[in-house]
Order: sequence, then structure tokens, then C-alpha cells
Amino acid sequence: MAQWNGQWDSLEKSAEENAAGKLKEIDEIAQRNQWKVIRAFQRNKVSDFHFASSTGYGYNDRGRELLDEVYAEAFGAEAALVRPHFVSGTHTIGIALFGVVRPQDEIVFVTGKPYDTLHKVIGKPGDGTGSLADWGVRSVVAPLREDGSVDWDAVRASVTERTKVFAIQRSRGYDWRPSFTVAEIGEMVRQLKAIKPDAIVFVDNCYGEFTEDKEPPEVGVDLIAGSLIKNPGGGLAASGGYIAGRRELVELAAYRLTAPGIGGEVGAMLGTTRSIFQGLYMAPLLVSQAVKGSVFAAAVFESLGFETHPAWNDNRTDLIQAIRFTSAEHLIAFVQAIQKSAAVDAHVVPEPWDMPGYEHPVIMAAGTFVQGGSLELSADAPIREPYIAFMQGGLTYAHVKLAVHQALSDLRERGLL
Repeated sequence: MAQWNGQWDSLEKSAEENAAGKLKEIDEIAQRNQWKVIRAFQRNKVSDFHFASSTGYGYNDRGRELLDEVYAEAFGAEAALVRPHFVSGTHTIGIALFGVVRPQDEIVFVTGKPYDTLHKVIGKPGDGTGSLADWGVRSVVAPLREDGSVDWDAVRASVTERTKVFAIQRSRGYDWRPSFTVAEIGEMVRQLKAIKPDAIVFVDNCYGEFTEDKEPPEVGVDLIAGSLIKNPGGGLAASGGYIAGRRELVELAAYRLTAPGIGGEVGAMLGTTRSIFQGLYMAPLLVSQAVKGSVFAAAVFESLGFETHPAWNDNRTDLIQAIRFTSAEHLIAFVQAIQKSAAVDAHVVPEPWDMPGYEHPVIMAAGTFVQGGSLELSADAPIREPYIAFMQGGLTYAHVKLAVHQALSDLRERGLL
């Protein structure tokens, strides 16, 4: 054990020394984003009475209204819809898409096959579930090139006069590819508007918020959506999601969340307003802690010969750190070690299971204060080749370091390292 502890100390020191410049860069991004968020609070004159709860219809809930305005400013958008009533990122994305499309419209997924849980939202014609396809909305996937870049020939070939929405997924999802930076998304917007100027450019912004200086609406994106139990909730929001972008599009999404003619004018916040405001305030710092943890994990695993994506010194645009293993046994041991290092439910041993919305058995480590809160330290992986674990989150950098230590210790004890 003493020999292993000495080896770990050496790995930890080497990784932090090598990544010192990158870690400093992440701190600087966090500082700029923190100032941006605080200024949004200040300009909108947030006061403690805005944190009061509302019930029933929630009419005239000024805290709820101000929350939308603060989010819109922080994300560089005309308007926003921020509610605890969104149950997940998938639900929020579904609301945004259903809000802006109509029967016979088409959606082109520009960045390849979307995240697994969206497949049922897209659906199949006549599936009877109320999916997009069931409502007569056609979806087309333009596969990415082998290097993970957009295949513009495939995108152009997918566009018809019915194309209403271009959809972009910022994060890698369960793919071994780079996530897309805000600058790259801005270039996509430029090319997509040249192909079909009246089409809506939508971005699934999950895992990306506050990892860079800018957000997608600041580079011309029409509409974005994300989950409050990921980055912008700052570990404090107990549920919810947000939609932001052009005012008329956000309003259409609000009609889908509630009902036409009602939109965002109602919706009791039931005591959640303060935690959502405070979570947004905390988000720049806590996102930076998670990103620093991902850089550290990549640096350590790379030093041991593992393949990681992104590499420790790559530019980051989301929380997700992918690590490739050589077998299902390695993969499962890693995810179980992440659970073992949690503050909550560390005694639980996760096993692969057929999780609703996924096409393969999935193993998930999620010892979190908020169920499914992936700004908190978590990891998951579909049990399929190639055997890739997707680690994300960590409310503190120190917690991620502990988890990496635990993972390497367990892999070593099982003879897998």
C-alpha cells in the first residue's frame, strides 16, 4: 500500500505540474463568467423578495419573471424560459422542438445521431406515442465525417423546402468525437443560414454552459435548451430546465410547456426560485471545478497509457471526459469506483441494466445530492464496444481527484492495471 501511495503522489504531482497552464486558463474563464452572471443580477435589480414562493397559477410571480430575464442576459439571448417544471434535459429539448415545428416540417440533425434519449422523442411514423414522427415531423440525420467534423455535403443533401430546424448537439454524447466549441457553432450558423436563411438553428446546450466565455446565442444561434441539474443549476437547483433564444421562439416553447394563450405567464415556483437563482450564481465556479477535474483525470490516465478524449491539453467546451478501456470488465470497474468515491450512496454498487431511453445496457455511477445531477461527480457508459466511460461533473476539484485515486486503486486491486 505504501508503494502504491507513493506512486499515486507522483502521478498527482506530475499531472498537476503538466496541466498547470490549462488549469489557470479554466480559472480565468470562470472569473469572466462569474462577473457576467453577477452583472446580469445587478442590472435586473435582483432582491431577496424575488425569492418568495408562489402557488396555484403563479400569477404575477415577479421572481419567476426576473429569473427569465437574468438567464436571458447571462446567455446573450432575447428571452428565456426557466422552470422547475422541466423534468430533464430531454424533456426541455423536446418542448423546444415541439414548440417550433408543425406537421410536415423537417428537422435536420447537423451533428450526427443525437443523444440516445432523444431517439424516442424523434420516434417513427405512426408509433402512437406522440413523438415528432407521429405528428408528421420528419427528422434527418446528417452523419459526421470520420474526424468528427460536420459533413456539409451530407447536410446540403438533407435539406428540402420543408426543412424548418437545423439541430446541433454541442456535447459528444456517447460518441468518441470532439464536442463543438462555441466558435465552431458560430461557423455552423453562418453556413446553415447560407443554405436556408429562414430555418431555425437550435442547439442542445447540455453540459456546455459556462465552460467558455460565450454561449451559442451570442454567435447567432436562434434557440438553445439545457437542464438545470447540469451546469447552470450550480448543484443547487433540485430540478428544471431552461430554453433561451429569440423571443418569439421562446414564446412558442412556453405555449408547448403549458398551453397556447397561457405560455410563460403562469407556473407556481413552489419555493424553488431562490435555489435556481443561487445555483446560477454558483455555476461559473462549480463548472470550472468540474472542468479542472476532467483535465486532471485525462492527464493521469494518459500518463498510464489510456486513450482519452479530449486530451488533457485540448480546448474544452463541455464537462464530459471520455476514457477508453479494453474490456467491459475494465469499464464496469471504473464506473463502480466512481460510485465508491461519492459522498452519497458510496456503499451502492452499480450494475449494468436496460435503462429506459437507451439502446444498450447502461451502467451509471451517480452518488449525488440531486438525483441525476450531472454537474455533480458521475459517470456512465453503455456496455458496448468500444468500451468507453463518460465521466462528468464534480462540485469540487478535490472530489474528482479522490475519484481518480479510487478508480486507479480499484483497477490495480483487481489486476486490471
